[in-house]
Amino acid sequence: MLWTIAIILLVLWALGFGVFHVAGGLIHLLLVIAVVVVLFRLITGRRAV
Repeated sequence: MLWTIAIILLVLWALGFGVFHVAGGLIHLLLVIAVVVVLFRLITGRRAV
């Protein structure tokens, strides 16, 4: 589930550079948060149920 959200945010972030210029900043912020959460889960070794 978390990987799916991260991939969707990555695609939206890429679109944000050209198509959705106004929403690009918000999508970039959400993408950074998603990457931090994924890294935290990988470092701690916890598995999502």
